[in-house]
Amino acid sequence: MRNPVAQSSESFDVSVIGAGPAGATVANLTAAAGLRTLLVERSPEPQLKVGESLMPATYWTLERLGVLDRMRESAFPKKFSVQFFGSNGQGSAPFYFRDADPHESSQTWQVRREEFDSLLCAAAAECGADVRWGRAVREVRFEGERAVGLLVDGPEGPVSVSSQVVVDASGQSALLAGRLGLRTPDPCLRNAAYWCHVRGARLDDGDDAGATLIFHTAEKRSWFWLIPLPDGLVSVGVVGSVEYLVRKDEGGPARVFDDELALCPALAERLVAAERVGPMRVSRDFSYRVDRVAGDGWVAVGDAAGFIDPIYSSGVFLALKSGEMAADAIVEALEAGDPSGERLGAWVGEYGQGMEAVRRLVYAFYDPKFSFARFVDAYPELRSDIIHVLTGNVYGRSNEPLARALDAYQGVEAAPAGGVV
Repeated sequence: MRNPVAQSSESFDVSVIGAGPAGATVANLTAAAGLRTLLVERSPEPQLKVGESLMPATYWTLERLGVLDRMRESAFPKKFSVQFFGSNGQGSAPFYFRDADPHESSQTWQVRREEFDSLLCAAAAECGADVRWGRAVREVRFEGERAVGLLVDGPEGPVSVSSQVVVDASGQSALLAGRLGLRTPDPCLRNAAYWCHVRGARLDDGDDAGATLIFHTAEKRSWFWLIPLPDGLVSVGVVGSVEYLVRKDEGGPARVFDDELALCPALAERLVAAERVGPMRVSRDFSYRVDRVAGDGWVAVGDAAGFIDPIYSSGVFLALKSGEMAADAIVEALEAGDPSGERLGAWVGEYGQGMEAVRRLVYAFYDPKFSFARFVDAYPELRSDIIHVLTGNVYGRSNEPLARALDAYQGVEAAPAGGVV
Protein backbone atom coordinates (compact mmCIF):
# COMPACT_ATOMS: atom_id res chain seq x y z
CA MET A 1 0.00 0.00 0.00
CA ARG A 2 1.38 3.39 -0.99
CA ASN A 3 1.99 6.04 1.65
CA PRO A 4 -0.47 8.95 1.51
CA VAL A 5 0.56 12.25 -0.01
CA ALA A 6 2.06 14.68 2.50
CA GLN A 7 -0.23 17.49 3.61
CA SER A 8 2.64 19.83 4.54
CA SER A 9 6.43 20.02 4.50
CA GLU A 10 9.18 21.08 6.89
CA SER A 11 12.97 21.30 6.73
CA PHE A 12 15.64 20.41 9.30
CA ASP A 13 19.35 19.77 9.29
CA VAL A 14 18.99 16.54 11.28
CA SER A 15 15.97 14.25 11.71
CA VAL A 16 16.14 11.64 14.47
CA ILE A 17 13.81 8.63 14.62
CA GLY A 18 13.26 7.42 18.19
CA ALA A 19 13.43 9.16 21.57
CA GLY A 20 15.38 6.55 23.51
CA PRO A 21 18.85 7.25 24.97
CA ALA A 22 20.61 7.10 21.59
CA GLY A 23 18.19 9.39 19.80
CA ALA A 24 17.98 11.85 22.68
CA THR A 25 21.79 12.03 22.80
CA VAL A 26 22.10 12.81 19.09
CA ALA A 27 19.32 15.40 19.30
CA ASN A 28 20.88 17.07 22.35
CA LEU A 29 24.35 17.40 20.86
CA THR A 30 23.38 18.37 17.32
CA ALA A 31 20.90 20.97 18.57
CA ALA A 32 23.50 22.34 21.00
CA ALA A 33 25.86 22.71 18.01
CA GLY A 34 23.29 24.95 16.31
CA LEU A 35 21.81 22.42 13.90
CA ARG A 36 18.05 22.46 13.35
CA THR A 37 17.13 19.10 14.87
CA LEU A 38 13.86 17.17 14.86
CA LEU A 39 13.35 14.25 17.27
CA VAL A 40 10.25 12.15 16.54
CA GLU A 41 8.90 9.27 18.63
CA ARG A 42 5.93 7.09 17.74
CA SER A 43 4.91 6.50 21.39
CA PRO A 44 2.82 9.28 22.94
CA GLU A 45 5.13 9.34 25.99
CA PRO A 46 8.22 7.51 27.32
CA GLN A 47 7.53 3.81 27.85
CA LEU A 48 8.55 1.22 30.43
CA LYS A 49 11.40 -0.80 28.89
CA VAL A 50 13.91 -3.43 29.83
CA GLY A 51 17.44 -2.03 30.18
CA GLU A 52 17.25 -0.39 33.61
CA SER A 53 20.83 -0.92 34.73
CA LEU A 54 23.50 1.59 33.69
CA MET A 55 27.21 1.00 33.26
CA PRO A 56 29.42 3.51 35.11
CA ALA A 57 31.00 4.76 31.87
CA THR A 58 27.68 6.39 31.00
CA TYR A 59 28.86 9.11 33.42
CA TRP A 60 30.92 10.90 30.76
CA THR A 61 28.14 11.15 28.19
CA LEU A 62 25.60 12.12 30.85
CA GLU A 63 28.01 14.86 31.95
CA ARG A 64 28.27 16.15 28.38
CA LEU A 65 24.48 16.10 28.04
CA GLY A 66 24.20 18.28 31.15
CA VAL A 67 22.07 15.83 33.18
CA LEU A 68 24.44 14.63 35.91
CA ASP A 69 22.94 16.90 38.55
CA ARG A 70 19.48 15.60 37.73
CA MET A 71 20.72 12.05 38.06
CA ARG A 72 22.28 12.84 41.44
CA GLU A 73 19.03 14.41 42.63
CA SER A 74 16.88 11.53 41.40
CA ALA A 75 15.48 8.62 43.40
CA PHE A 76 17.37 6.12 41.22
CA PRO A 77 19.26 3.58 43.40
CA LYS A 78 23.03 3.94 43.29
CA LYS A 79 24.91 1.05 41.71
CA PHE A 80 28.46 0.31 42.86
CA SER A 81 29.01 -3.27 41.70
CA VAL A 82 27.95 -6.44 39.91
CA GLN A 83 27.92 -9.86 41.59
CA PHE A 84 27.62 -13.29 39.96
CA PHE A 85 26.12 -16.39 41.57
CA GLY A 86 26.93 -19.90 40.39
CA SER A 87 24.52 -22.73 39.72
CA ASN A 88 25.05 -23.91 43.31
CA GLY A 89 24.05 -20.53 44.72
CA GLN A 90 27.53 -19.43 45.78
CA GLY A 91 28.44 -15.87 44.89
CA SER A 92 31.67 -14.50 43.52
CA ALA A 93 33.17 -11.58 45.36
CA PRO A 94 31.38 -8.43 44.13
CA PHE A 95 33.10 -6.64 41.27
CA TYR A 96 33.24 -3.11 42.70
CA PHE A 97 33.74 -0.57 39.93
CA ARG A 98 35.83 1.65 42.21
CA ASP A 99 38.51 -1.07 42.35
CA ALA A 100 39.44 -0.17 38.77
CA ASP A 101 38.95 3.59 39.14
CA PRO A 102 38.07 5.42 42.39
CA HIS A 103 36.71 8.43 40.48
CA GLU A 104 33.12 9.56 41.08
CA SER A 105 32.25 7.92 37.76
CA SER A 106 32.67 4.46 39.33
CA GLN A 107 29.21 4.87 40.85
CA THR A 108 26.21 4.73 38.54
CA TRP A 109 22.44 4.20 38.81
CA GLN A 110 19.60 1.72 38.36
CA VAL A 111 16.87 3.58 36.51
CA ARG A 112 13.26 3.33 35.51
CA ARG A 113 13.56 3.71 31.78
CA GLU A 114 10.44 5.78 31.24
CA GLU A 115 11.77 8.36 33.74
CA PHE A 116 15.35 8.21 32.47
CA ASP A 117 14.33 8.55 28.81
CA SER A 118 12.04 11.45 29.70
CA LEU A 119 14.92 13.20 31.48
CA LEU A 120 17.18 12.83 28.42
CA CYS A 121 14.51 14.10 26.02
CA ALA A 122 13.79 17.11 28.23
CA ALA A 123 17.49 17.97 28.14
CA ALA A 124 17.50 17.67 24.33
CA ALA A 125 14.52 20.02 24.12
CA GLU A 126 16.30 22.53 26.36
CA CYS A 127 19.21 22.48 23.90
CA GLY A 128 16.83 23.45 21.10
CA ALA A 129 15.72 20.13 19.63
CA ASP A 130 12.13 19.97 18.37
CA VAL A 131 10.83 16.90 20.24
CA ARG A 132 7.52 15.44 19.02
CA TRP A 133 5.77 12.53 20.73
CA GLY A 134 3.16 10.29 19.14
CA ARG A 135 4.54 10.86 15.64
CA ALA A 136 5.14 7.62 13.73
CA VAL A 137 7.55 7.61 10.80
CA ARG A 138 5.76 6.29 7.73
CA GLU A 139 8.82 6.25 5.51
CA VAL A 140 12.48 7.22 5.25
CA ARG A 141 12.69 9.09 1.96
CA PHE A 142 15.58 8.36 -0.40
CA GLU A 143 16.78 9.92 -3.62
CA GLY A 144 18.82 7.15 -5.16
CA GLU A 145 21.13 5.89 -2.40
CA ARG A 146 20.93 9.08 -0.32
CA ALA A 147 18.48 9.55 2.54
CA VAL A 148 16.84 12.95 2.21
CA GLY A 149 14.13 13.00 4.87
CA LEU A 150 11.07 11.41 6.42
CA LEU A 151 7.35 11.08 5.98
CA VAL A 152 5.94 11.57 9.49
CA ASP A 153 2.44 11.45 10.94
CA GLY A 154 1.20 14.90 11.87
CA PRO A 155 -1.92 16.15 13.67
CA GLU A 156 -3.59 16.97 10.36
CA GLY A 157 -2.06 14.30 8.14
CA PRO A 158 1.37 13.18 6.89
CA VAL A 159 4.22 15.70 6.98
CA SER A 160 7.15 15.58 4.57
CA VAL A 161 10.36 16.37 6.45
CA SER A 162 13.51 17.11 4.46
CA SER A 163 16.86 16.88 6.23
CA GLN A 164 20.52 16.63 5.42
CA VAL A 165 20.94 13.69 7.79
CA VAL A 166 18.48 11.04 8.97
CA VAL A 167 19.37 9.27 12.21
CA ASP A 168 17.84 5.86 12.88
CA ALA A 169 17.52 5.52 16.65
CA SER A 170 14.43 3.32 16.39
CA GLY A 171 15.75 0.73 18.84
CA GLN A 172 15.31 -2.95 18.14
CA SER A 173 12.88 -2.10 15.36
CA ALA A 174 16.08 -1.18 13.46
CA LEU A 175 14.01 0.53 10.79
CA LEU A 176 16.76 1.22 8.24
CA ALA A 177 18.66 -2.01 8.84
CA GLY A 178 15.44 -3.89 8.15
CA ARG A 179 14.63 -1.88 5.04
CA LEU A 180 18.14 -2.22 3.62
CA GLY A 181 18.63 -5.89 4.58
CA LEU A 182 21.51 -5.15 6.95
CA ARG A 183 20.33 -6.95 10.10
CA THR A 184 21.82 -10.37 10.93
CA PRO A 185 20.92 -12.39 14.05
CA ASP A 186 23.92 -13.35 16.20
CA PRO A 187 24.02 -17.16 15.86
CA CYS A 188 25.85 -17.49 19.16
CA LEU A 189 23.24 -15.54 21.13
CA ARG A 190 19.80 -16.71 20.00
CA ASN A 191 18.23 -15.99 23.37
CA ALA A 192 14.93 -14.90 24.83
CA ALA A 193 14.12 -12.99 28.03
CA TYR A 194 11.07 -13.24 30.30
CA TRP A 195 10.95 -10.39 32.78
CA CYS A 196 8.78 -8.43 35.18
CA HIS A 197 8.84 -6.02 38.11
CA VAL A 198 8.26 -7.20 41.66
CA ARG A 199 7.93 -5.50 45.03
CA GLY A 200 9.23 -6.86 48.33
CA ALA A 201 12.39 -8.68 47.19
CA ARG A 202 15.16 -9.08 49.76
CA LEU A 203 18.18 -6.94 48.89
CA ASP A 204 21.61 -6.62 50.44
CA ASP A 205 22.71 -3.73 52.66
CA GLY A 206 24.95 -0.69 52.28
CA ASP A 207 26.76 -0.23 48.99
CA ASP A 208 25.45 -3.64 47.88
CA ALA A 209 21.80 -2.57 48.12
CA GLY A 210 21.80 -1.24 44.56
CA ALA A 211 23.99 -3.93 42.99
CA THR A 212 23.06 -5.85 39.87
CA LEU A 213 22.95 -9.56 40.76
CA ILE A 214 23.31 -12.33 38.17
CA PHE A 215 22.24 -15.92 39.00
CA HIS A 216 22.81 -19.14 37.07
CA THR A 217 20.09 -21.77 37.29
CA ALA A 218 20.90 -25.33 38.36
CA GLU A 219 21.89 -26.71 34.95
CA LYS A 220 23.21 -23.36 33.64
CA ARG A 221 20.70 -23.45 30.79
CA SER A 222 19.36 -20.06 31.85
CA TRP A 223 20.27 -17.14 34.08
CA PHE A 224 18.42 -14.45 36.04
CA TRP A 225 19.07 -10.78 36.64
CA LEU A 226 17.96 -8.84 39.72
CA ILE A 227 18.08 -5.03 39.48
CA PRO A 228 16.82 -2.75 42.29
CA LEU A 229 14.66 0.18 41.17
CA PRO A 230 13.10 3.20 42.93
CA ASP A 231 10.09 2.87 45.23
CA GLY A 232 10.91 -0.66 46.32
CA LEU A 233 10.51 -2.16 42.86
CA VAL A 234 12.94 -4.72 41.49
CA SER A 235 13.41 -5.81 37.87
CA VAL A 236 13.80 -9.58 37.59
CA GLY A 237 14.24 -11.50 34.37
CA VAL A 238 15.35 -14.87 33.07
CA VAL A 239 17.36 -15.36 29.88
CA GLY A 240 17.98 -18.57 27.97
CA SER A 241 18.16 -19.89 24.44
CA VAL A 242 15.07 -19.52 22.30
CA GLU A 243 14.98 -23.29 21.80
CA TYR A 244 15.07 -23.93 25.54
CA LEU A 245 12.74 -21.26 26.91
CA VAL A 246 10.21 -20.72 24.14
CA ARG A 247 9.43 -24.41 23.76
CA LYS A 248 8.34 -24.34 27.43
CA ASP A 249 5.91 -21.49 26.77
CA GLU A 250 2.73 -23.55 26.46
CA GLY A 251 1.72 -22.54 29.98
CA GLY A 252 2.37 -18.87 29.28
CA PRO A 253 5.30 -16.55 30.09
CA ALA A 254 4.66 -16.57 33.86
CA ARG A 255 4.88 -20.37 33.89
CA VAL A 256 8.24 -20.28 32.10
CA PHE A 257 9.54 -17.73 34.61
CA ASP A 258 8.31 -19.72 37.63
CA ASP A 259 9.69 -23.01 36.31
CA GLU A 260 13.13 -21.48 35.86
CA LEU A 261 12.94 -19.77 39.25
CA ALA A 262 12.45 -23.20 40.83
CA LEU A 263 15.88 -24.06 39.41
CA CYS A 264 17.46 -21.01 41.09
CA PRO A 265 17.07 -21.34 44.89
CA ALA A 266 19.56 -18.54 45.61
CA LEU A 267 17.26 -16.07 43.85
CA ALA A 268 13.99 -17.73 44.89
CA GLU A 269 14.74 -17.19 48.57
CA ARG A 270 15.19 -13.47 47.89
CA LEU A 271 11.73 -13.40 46.27
CA VAL A 272 9.77 -15.34 48.93
CA ALA A 273 7.89 -12.22 50.08
CA ALA A 274 7.85 -10.51 46.68
CA GLU A 275 4.70 -9.73 44.69
CA ARG A 276 4.65 -9.31 40.94
CA VAL A 277 3.72 -5.80 39.74
CA GLY A 278 2.35 -5.65 36.21
CA PRO A 279 2.52 -8.27 33.45
CA MET A 280 5.28 -10.66 32.49
CA ARG A 281 7.05 -9.39 29.38
CA VAL A 282 8.92 -11.32 26.69
CA SER A 283 11.74 -10.38 24.32
CA ARG A 284 12.95 -12.92 21.78
CA ASP A 285 15.88 -13.19 19.37
CA PHE A 286 17.24 -9.87 20.62
CA SER A 287 20.97 -10.22 19.79
CA TYR A 288 21.91 -9.15 16.28
CA ARG A 289 24.52 -7.36 14.22
CA VAL A 290 24.01 -4.62 11.65
CA ASP A 291 26.37 -4.96 8.70
CA ARG A 292 26.54 -1.23 7.91
CA VAL A 293 25.46 1.60 10.19
CA ALA A 294 25.97 4.62 7.94
CA GLY A 295 25.29 5.60 4.36
CA ASP A 296 24.87 8.76 2.35
CA GLY A 297 22.61 11.03 4.40
CA TRP A 298 21.88 8.48 7.15
CA VAL A 299 23.36 6.86 10.24
CA ALA A 300 22.08 4.30 12.76
CA VAL A 301 22.77 4.46 16.50
CA GLY A 302 21.97 2.50 19.64
CA ASP A 303 20.05 -0.75 19.20
CA ALA A 304 19.33 0.22 15.59
CA ALA A 305 23.08 -0.28 15.00
CA GLY A 306 23.20 -3.69 16.71
CA PHE A 307 22.33 -5.25 20.04
CA ILE A 308 24.23 -7.50 22.46
CA ASP A 309 22.72 -9.82 25.05
CA PRO A 310 21.96 -7.81 28.24
CA ILE A 311 24.07 -9.83 30.68
CA TYR A 312 26.41 -6.90 31.46
CA SER A 313 23.87 -4.07 31.10
CA SER A 314 25.70 -2.63 28.11
CA GLY A 315 22.63 -1.52 26.14
CA VAL A 316 22.15 2.03 27.44
CA PHE A 317 25.90 2.64 27.59
CA LEU A 318 26.35 1.68 23.93
CA ALA A 319 23.27 3.73 23.01
CA LEU A 320 24.69 6.84 24.68
CA LYS A 321 28.19 6.28 23.32
CA SER A 322 27.08 5.65 19.74
CA GLY A 323 24.76 8.65 19.93
CA GLU A 324 27.60 10.85 21.13
CA MET A 325 30.06 9.64 18.50
CA ALA A 326 27.51 9.90 15.70
CA ALA A 327 26.49 13.41 16.75
CA ASP A 328 30.09 14.58 16.55
CA ALA A 329 30.43 13.02 13.10
CA ILE A 330 27.20 14.69 11.93
CA VAL A 331 28.33 18.11 13.11
CA GLU A 332 31.71 17.73 11.40
CA ALA A 333 30.14 16.36 8.21
CA LEU A 334 27.67 19.23 7.87
CA GLU A 335 30.33 21.80 8.67
CA ALA A 336 32.31 20.31 5.77
CA GLY A 337 29.22 20.14 3.56
CA ASP A 338 29.75 16.38 3.11
CA PRO A 339 27.03 14.15 4.66
CA SER A 340 28.41 11.08 2.90
CA GLY A 341 28.33 7.64 4.45
CA GLU A 342 32.09 7.78 4.87
CA ARG A 343 31.94 11.01 6.89
CA LEU A 344 28.85 10.04 8.89
CA GLY A 345 30.32 6.64 9.76
CA ALA A 346 33.82 7.84 10.65
CA TRP A 347 33.26 6.81 14.29
CA VAL A 348 32.17 3.23 13.61
CA GLY A 349 35.60 1.56 13.71
CA GLU A 350 36.45 2.91 17.15
CA TYR A 351 32.96 2.22 18.46
CA GLY A 352 33.02 -1.34 17.13
CA GLN A 353 36.24 -2.17 18.98
CA GLY A 354 34.65 -1.32 22.31
CA MET A 355 31.44 -3.13 21.40
CA GLU A 356 33.42 -6.26 20.52
CA ALA A 357 35.21 -6.18 23.89
CA VAL A 358 31.81 -6.39 25.57
CA ARG A 359 30.62 -9.05 23.13
CA ARG A 360 33.73 -11.16 23.83
CA LEU A 361 32.99 -11.23 27.56
CA VAL A 362 29.35 -12.06 26.77
CA TYR A 363 30.47 -15.07 24.74
CA ALA A 364 32.65 -16.19 27.65
CA PHE A 365 29.72 -16.01 30.05
CA TYR A 366 27.72 -18.41 27.87
CA ASP A 367 30.61 -20.87 27.61
CA PRO A 368 29.68 -23.68 30.06
CA LYS A 369 33.35 -23.96 31.01
CA PHE A 370 33.58 -20.31 32.03
CA SER A 371 33.67 -19.29 35.69
CA PHE A 372 34.36 -15.75 36.87
CA ALA A 373 35.87 -16.98 40.14
CA ARG A 374 38.09 -19.60 38.48
CA PHE A 375 39.10 -17.20 35.71
CA VAL A 376 40.21 -14.60 38.25
CA ASP A 377 42.10 -17.29 40.17
CA ALA A 378 43.91 -18.23 36.96
CA TYR A 379 44.52 -14.62 35.87
CA PRO A 380 44.46 -12.44 39.01
CA GLU A 381 46.24 -9.65 37.14
CA LEU A 382 43.22 -9.35 34.84
CA ARG A 383 40.59 -8.78 37.53
CA SER A 384 40.77 -5.03 36.88
CA ASP A 385 40.44 -5.66 33.12
CA ILE A 386 37.16 -7.49 33.75
CA ILE A 387 35.97 -4.60 35.89
CA HIS A 388 36.90 -2.18 33.11
CA VAL A 389 34.59 -4.07 30.71
CA LEU A 390 31.81 -4.32 33.32
CA THR A 391 32.25 -0.59 33.86
CA GLY A 392 32.13 0.20 30.15
CA ASN A 393 35.68 1.50 30.14
CA VAL A 394 36.42 -0.07 26.76
CA TYR A 395 37.59 3.02 24.88
CA GLY A 396 41.02 4.63 25.09
CA ARG A 397 42.66 1.47 26.44
CA SER A 398 43.70 -1.93 25.11
CA ASN A 399 41.27 -4.80 25.56
CA GLU A 400 43.63 -7.34 23.99
CA PRO A 401 45.19 -8.87 27.16
CA LEU A 402 41.75 -9.87 28.44
CA ALA A 403 40.67 -11.15 25.01
CA ARG A 404 43.79 -13.34 24.71
CA ALA A 405 43.29 -14.76 28.20
CA LEU A 406 39.64 -15.51 27.48
CA ASP A 407 40.67 -17.36 24.33
CA ALA A 408 43.19 -19.40 26.31
CA TYR A 409 40.59 -20.12 28.98
CA GLN A 410 38.38 -21.97 26.49
CA GLY A 411 40.59 -25.03 27.09
CA VAL A 412 40.06 -25.04 30.87
CA GLU A 413 37.96 -27.95 32.15
CA ALA A 414 34.46 -27.12 33.34
CA ALA A 415 34.16 -26.47 37.06
CA PRO A 416 33.24 -29.61 39.04
CA ALA A 417 29.89 -29.85 40.81
CA GLY A 418 29.90 -27.52 43.77
CA GLY A 419 32.26 -25.00 42.12
CA VAL A 420 31.40 -21.32 42.11
CA VAL A 421 30.51 -19.15 39.18
